Amino acid sequence: MDAVGESSPSGTPPPVPAEATGHQLPDHAAVFAAMPTPYLVLTPDLVIVDANPAYLAVTGRTLAELVGRPLFDAFPGNPNSVDADGGAGKIRASLQRARDTGRAQTMPVQEYDVPDGAGGFRKRFWSLISVPVLDEDGRCCHLLQRAEDITDYVREQAIDAHPSAQGKKWQRRVLQVEADLFARGAELHAAREAEADIANRLAALSDVALALGQADTLDELARVVTDRGLVALGAYGGAVAVCEGDNGLRIVLTQDLGPADAGVDTLLRLDAGYPGCVAARTGERVLLPDPAASVAFSPELAALMTDTVAQAWAAVPLESGGRRIGSLSVAWDRPRTLDEGEVQLLLALAAQCAQALERIRARDAERAQHAVVQGMAEALQRSLLTEPAQPDHLEVAVRYLPAASLAQVGGDWYDAFLLGDGRTTLVIGDVTGHDRHAAAAMAQVRNVLRGVAHSMLGSPASVLGALDRAMQDLAVDTLATAVLATIEQGPAEAAAGRRLLRWSNAGHPPPLLIDPDGAVLVLERDPDLLLGLDPAVERTDHSLLLEPGATVLLYTDGLVERRGSTLDEGTAWLVEVVGAWGGRPLDELCDRLLAELAGSVEDDVALLAVRAHPADRPRPPEAGPERLPPAHTARGGRR
Repeated sequence: MDAVGESSPSGTPPPVPAEATGHQLPDHAAVFAAMPTPYLVLTPDLVIVDANPAYLAVTGRTLAELVGRPLFDAFPGNPNSVDADGGAGKIRASLQRARDTGRAQTMPVQEYDVPDGAGGFRKRFWSLISVPVLDEDGRCCHLLQRAEDITDYVREQAIDAHPSAQGKKWQRRVLQVEADLFARGAELHAAREAEADIANRLAALSDVALALGQADTLDELARVVTDRGLVALGAYGGAVAVCEGDNGLRIVLTQDLGPADAGVDTLLRLDAGYPGCVAARTGERVLLPDPAASVAFSPELAALMTDTVAQAWAAVPLESGGRRIGSLSVAWDRPRTLDEGEVQLLLALAAQCAQALERIRARDAERAQHAVVQGMAEALQRSLLTEPAQPDHLEVAVRYLPAASLAQVGGDWYDAFLLGDGRTTLVIGDVTGHDRHAAAAMAQVRNVLRGVAHSMLGSPASVLGALDRAMQDLAVDTLATAVLATIEQGPAEAAAGRRLLRWSNAGHPPPLLIDPDGAVLVLERDPDLLLGLDPAVERTDHSLLLEPGATVLLYTDGLVERRGSTLDEGTAWLVEVVGAWGGRPLDELCDRLLAELAGSVEDDVALLAVRAHPADRPRPPEAGPERLPPAHTARGGRR
C-alpha cells in the first residue's frame, strides 16, 4: 500500500489552484527567462536541458551550444588549473549530493575557468547552489544550478579600496555579495545543525543497538526500543509487534499507547487496521503526519485516538531473510512529518530490532531444545546412575559430577550390584568422550558388563575379558577404561573378620585403600590394556584382604587430571586429601573430595567408595530411598 498521509517529498505544501486565489498563474517560462541571476537546468545525469539568458550571457554561450550536452563536456574546465580536473570533481559531487539526498547544496566560492573562444580560458570565480527538483513520488527529475559570477568581487578583495566613483560602485557590489554570502552562510549553518542533529540521533541509535544485543526476551527488546529508541526519534510512545501463527500479531506497547484497561502485551489480528498490523501484513511503511490522517486511516485507529494523546504515527515492517516477522510502530503527541533522514533512521532502528528479535527467537528455540535434552539426560541418568547395592556390613557411597553442562551425563559411570553367588561387584569406568554419544556408548558397555558378570560368575579378569570380546561381537565401537572389583567373605575370611578384595584394571587409574588407622595406599599394579583394543589379550586379577574399617575408593581420571599438572601430581594430591579426611563418614568423605574441586571440573568425575564394617557392628542407618533430583541440580549430589 502507499504510505498514508505523507506530505510532498520536499516538505512544501502542494500548490494552491489559481481559482482559489482569484489570480491568474504566472508564465513560469517567462519568469525563468527574466531572472537576472544565471540559472542552468540539468537532468539527473547532468545533461543540460535549459539555461536562462543571464546564464548564457555570463558564460558567452548560446542555448543551441549547450542543450543536450553533458555539463562537463560543455564546460570541460581549464586543464592548467591547480585542480587536475579543473575543479569539475567538486562541482559534480555537489550536484550528485543534491540529486541523491533531495536537498539543496551550497558550495563555497569555486574557481572554474570558462573557454574564451580563442582556444584559451578566462579565469572565473563562482557562487554555486544546486537545487533538486522532485516529482510527486519524491524522485529527482531535474537539477537547478544557480551559477553567479563573482570574479570581480574576488579580484577587488585583493587590492586596496579607493574613494573614487569606481570604488563606490564596487562598494555597493561588495555589500550585495556580502549580503548574499550571509544568507548562504545561514543556509550552511542550518545544514550543519541538521547534520549535528542526525549525528546525535545516530549516536543514540548506536546505544540502542548495544542494548538490543543484551536483550533476552521480547519484553526486554520492546523495553529497549521504546525506552531508548524513541528518544532517538523524539517520539511519545512505541510498539514492537511479532507475527504469531497465520493471522496473529503479538504487540508490546508502551503504556501511553494503549487504552487504560489494556495490557502492554496484546494479541491482535494481523488484518486489523492499526499501523503496526498494516506494516507487518503488507511490508509497506505507514506514515500518518497528523490527527486528520490518523483518524482517516482506519476505524480501529480512530477509536484508539480517543484513548491516547498520540497525533502522528509511523510504522515500518520488521524483516529478516526476506520474511516479514513483525513491525515497529512509533507515535508522537504532536503533528510530525518525517523527512527522508528520519525515515532512514526509523528503518535502521527496525533493522536492528529485527536482528535482535531473530537472535531471541533462535535462543528460545535453543533453550527449548536444551530443556528436551535435559529431560532425556535425567531419564538416562535415572537408568544408569542407579542406587548402589548395600550388602550386609558393607557401606557403599557414590557420586557423579559431569563436565558437560548440556548433557548432564557423559562417558563415566559407576556400578555396584550383588552376584548370584553372594559376591558384591564394584565397577568404575570411563568411555572416551563426555557428550551424549559417550553416554550412549557407556550405557551399552555398562549393561553388557552387568549381563556378562551375572552369567559367568567368574573372576574380575575373566569378566573383563568376556566384556572385551562381547564389545567386538556386538560392534560397540568405543574405547573404555575400567576397574572391576569383587568383595567376598569365605569361611577363612569370616573367621578372621576380614574380606577378600579382588580386582582387575583395564587401563584405569588405580584404586586407593584407606586402612582403619588412616594410612593411604595406592593399589598400583601394572594395568592391563584398555577395553576395545584387543579382545584376545590376557587380563590379570589382583587381590588383598580388607581389615574391618578399611575403605576402598574407586574414581575416574577427572578427579586427578588437571591442566598444567601431571597425573602423578594429581594422584599425590588425592592421597593427601584422602589421608586428611579418610576417617570421616563415607558420605562426608565423598562430599569433601568434590568440594576440593571448587567447581573447576574439566572432565566428568565419578566416585565409588566402599567401607567394610566389623561383623559385630551395626550398619550405619539407612537414609531410605531418595528421589533422583533433576539433572541440573544433582551435580555431585548423593545417588
